[in-house]
Amino acid sequence: MAILPQIRSPRDLDHLSESQLVALAQEIREFLVENVARTGGHLGPNLGVVELTIAMHRVFDSPNDPMIFDTGHQSYVHKMLTGRQDFSDLRTRDGLAGYPQRSESIHDVVESSHASSSLSWADGISRALSRTGRRDRHVIAMVGDGALTGGMTWEALNNISDDNDRNLVIIVNDNGRSYAPTIGGMARYLNRVRTADTYRELRHRSDTMSRRLGPAARALYRGLRGGMHGFLSRFTNNEALYSNLDIKYLGPVDGHDLPVMIETLRLAKDYGAPVIVHAITEKGRGYEPARNDEADQFHAVGRIDPITGEAIGGGGGNSWTDVFAQELPEIAAERTDVIAITAAMLRPTGLQLFAEKYPDRVLDVGIAEQHAVTSAAGLAFGGLHPVVALYATFINRAFDQVLMDVALHRAGVTFVLDRAGVTGPDGPSHHGIWDLAMLQIVPGIRIAVPRDAPRVREELREALDVSDGPTVIRFPKGNVGEDLPAIERLEDGVDVLARGETHDVLVIGIGPMAHIAVDVATRLEAQGIGATVVDPRWVVPVQQSLVDLAAQHRLVITIEDGIRVGGIGTRIRQVFREAGVDTAVDELGVPDEFIAHASREQILEDAGLTAAKIAQDVVAQVLGTRIPMARQSRDTSTLWITDDANDNARDDA
Repeated sequence: MAILPQIRSPRDLDHLSESQLVALAQEIREFLVENVARTGGHLGPNLGVVELTIAMHRVFDSPNDPMIFDTGHQSYVHKMLTGRQDFSDLRTRDGLAGYPQRSESIHDVVESSHASSSLSWADGISRALSRTGRRDRHVIAMVGDGALTGGMTWEALNNISDDNDRNLVIIVNDNGRSYAPTIGGMARYLNRVRTADTYRELRHRSDTMSRRLGPAARALYRGLRGGMHGFLSRFTNNEALYSNLDIKYLGPVDGHDLPVMIETLRLAKDYGAPVIVHAITEKGRGYEPARNDEADQFHAVGRIDPITGEAIGGGGGNSWTDVFAQELPEIAAERTDVIAITAAMLRPTGLQLFAEKYPDRVLDVGIAEQHAVTSAAGLAFGGLHPVVALYATFINRAFDQVLMDVALHRAGVTFVLDRAGVTGPDGPSHHGIWDLAMLQIVPGIRIAVPRDAPRVREELREALDVSDGPTVIRFPKGNVGEDLPAIERLEDGVDVLARGETHDVLVIGIGPMAHIAVDVATRLEAQGIGATVVDPRWVVPVQQSLVDLAAQHRLVITIEDGIRVGGIGTRIRQVFREAGVDTAVDELGVPDEFIAHASREQILEDAGLTAAKIAQDVVAQVLGTRIPMARQSRDTSTLWITDDANDNARDDA
């Protein structure tokens, strides 16, 4: 009989034998491959923490003992052991989230999925439990070796060592990778431990001896092996590293040897002070296609064939990332001063091709966005032009450095922000919806938002020509779609995409939203409302031609996929007011709230950012006498706007 369906809470593990726990681990791996192959998600990381997670829940008592996962993408096994085994709608609306989520379960504590923060959470929670007299409870944090490249982990360790009177267990899930192989001095240090002949020989002998011994002798052997691990830790100086921080160190241990992991965590639980358990694991464990994937060992996959690991569907067309990835090496061939920086995301941000052509001109700083940005300021001071490639959501982590180290020093640094705007299935912490509102307040910054592939190429080149301050290029996730040519480019670089017969409405489409803006104009023209559509290309600073155009129209609509409050529309409104232009402005954007995981299309529809909804609202304003119009040619009682989803559907205006 299958074991996994019988697990509805962590305490169901208490009654399983050692052999049943091992069998459960195999069932979980089969479940992960079968289900994540169907929906897409973070497969490799979860295959690597099966035994770790089982051991955590066997030894500790969640939710009484809070468990924290850094970054949270490796929490699928945790979800399964806490009663959430319906993965049919993983990462889709109303389905399981791809990260811990408090609304799903009392077993989920930390929802944010930005790396390197778990130990600070654990420090705070454990201090609170200690101060409020709940000293019998433990706090457990699982942190990857990749996250150890982030400065917050070491800030937290420094403070954790300041108070040893609490129950805190830190599990270092050391697989040598974040997205890709972990880099830097700490990574090299851990790699020496992972690959040391002494450790590998001990592991081999350990596995061989365990198979030879009968059940009755295994307990004694494991106790001896635990002692050997302690000896080995001293041999490799790991214990010295962490003991200097006044934190007990156990390891390294085989993170896939379930009985040993359970015994090690029991030792940590009984210690009565902060403990680090160093577990060596393998990303993609038990699934050959993942293990053989040199890029990222199936860190995150779309729909795949569960047998071969080959992608199913989703192909065709260049992605926004691809366009950037192809253009940057072309520029680098012309300019020797161009250098690229990323924070542990070489492939996801499109720098792999650049790295292959110019390996000495790429810096991967690990999960350390703050360092990346300030280091870029230093590179600019030294005469280079750094391109810092990040996901838009992660520039949030380095705002102070953008403001004080780059902008204040007028450093010529270009930020390329991938996955900007609404990203979809990864949920609140991965939407890139804050960058426009946040970065536009930086003095002297220039922000470009391309609407199509040609604009990515030309705006990237324009950004790299700026040497006296920061520039930003931001684009969304997914395929870039069709080119949208301009009918005219104004003197200050603003592109006119459509001109109506009359100057009733000016529609300003920000980047990819320009496609929706053109669709809106077409719908308005069908109702006798003249619309002009423009793409500013560079949204900060606001160009003078937008001011001039606004003065000629009766209503201005701005459309962006960043948060509406404090967004580009707000800035445009302010500039118009300062120029004495009193044309009404409607700023359309994403609501200022944390948006749950769903498809990009669903989220934009919820926000009213569809051509049909926008056109309907404009018609209601213009023909409803709120805004005087140049001419009114139809009976407003019969107006309707066709929705793309159903040509026969009618929305009464």
